[in-house]
Amino acid sequence: MPLTKFWQVNSRHYFSCIAFFICITLSVSLFPTAIFAYTEQNSNLAQQSRWQKIEQTGENQDVYFYAWGADSQVNAYIQWAATQVKTKYNINLVHVKLSDTSEAVSRVLAEKSANNNNQGSVDLMWINGANFATMNEHTLLLKQWANKLPNFQYTDPVNNPAVTFDFGIPTQGMEAPWGLASLTFYYDNLAINGSANNQLPTTLDELLVWSTQNPGRFSYPKPPDYLGMSFLKYALVMLHQQSDETIKAQLNQMATKQNTQQILMPLWNFLNKLHPTLWRHGQHFMQNGAQMRRLVDDTELSLAFTFSAPEVPAAVKRFDLPKSIRSYAMSDGSLSNTHFVAIPYNASHQQSAQLVANFLLSPQAQAQKQKPSVWGDKTVLIQSTLSSDQQALFQTDTPHPSALPLNSIKRTLSEPHPSWVEAIMTGWQTRYGVSQ
Repeated sequence: MPLTKFWQVNSRHYFSCIAFFICITLSVSLFPTAIFAYTEQNSNLAQQSRWQKIEQTGENQDVYFYAWGADSQVNAYIQWAATQVKTKYNINLVHVKLSDTSEAVSRVLAEKSANNNNQGSVDLMWINGANFATMNEHTLLLKQWANKLPNFQYTDPVNNPAVTFDFGIPTQGMEAPWGLASLTFYYDNLAINGSANNQLPTTLDELLVWSTQNPGRFSYPKPPDYLGMSFLKYALVMLHQQSDETIKAQLNQMATKQNTQQILMPLWNFLNKLHPTLWRHGQHFMQNGAQMRRLVDDTELSLAFTFSAPEVPAAVKRFDLPKSIRSYAMSDGSLSNTHFVAIPYNASHQQSAQLVANFLLSPQAQAQKQKPSVWGDKTVLIQSTLSSDQQALFQTDTPHPSALPLNSIKRTLSEPHPSWVEAIMTGWQTRYGVSQ
């Protein structure tokens, strides 16, 4: 066969083989993509079908929402949410007001002890921290529901551990995030500017110096008050900022007999210096944040703090605090945490509770909650996950002069493991609680 003819015949075979090889390669490379797209589509359809069933079975029911009820703004917001879910699902949302979340925890625990495993009285509860840890330990919460809520996607859970961990403990779909809170300081602007030492403290070290220069003008509620414990945890975390990483890591682990003394000793040393400078020389402490607020209003204190920033302008509007009050955040960090809603394992209306939780997580409800005039509770939604229309909902009204300015918190501090609450409380009572 002539060389030219040979080349023509074999080149056809050669290019046919190449074409066949390319087709096979493309098929193999595209096959996983096609399978993934098909699987993802089926998963989305399954999720939609699941949620439609929840909507069908969850409407026209009562939902008993056990939540702290000592704040008028919070109560009013929950009532607003109740009107919304009534319109949307014909759900009757009943706010069972609590003075402490532990009341709901005790109720569910008692029901489990009585083998009431499907007719519980608590459908939905406001929870985080130590109470979540207790309910998780005793298997009192419904699992793997919160991460399946349609609106959960707006929290960017893959890149946002604040919504998947509660005080360092994985939530495992047992909690739906509701809002963010941070330790916020407030002061009487007239009193501070009228004093010889009018430089506000912006770090823990500066707070000790300021309190020494302004004796009796600062204090904190005694444990086990939540606000007082928050101040002590802030101090503990800050005092270990320069500690070895292995020491700092223990704050996110269980407190034990072996590590308690080493971890807490810097806190006791700090308080030994701070207490003599406090209101009533640190021999007596107020009971709660409300009493601390009254002492500011009575001009006995010039500096105080709260874990609910909107509480400050609300108190000014009620004339419980003077108009000269201003809010700010410490520059070295603000103790912050996410608060959640959870469904007990034995809730009578689990599907209805999920509908309420999903609404509370909606852009509409989160934007309403963040308005300073409504509650001022910071949203858990990540703006980049929202459409432009949804983002527009978060354009805030004009803030009150006493409100914490937007973006004041430059650095957040994570809560230590819940077990440190008991360790701090016990140690504090032993050292400083005798005269209380």
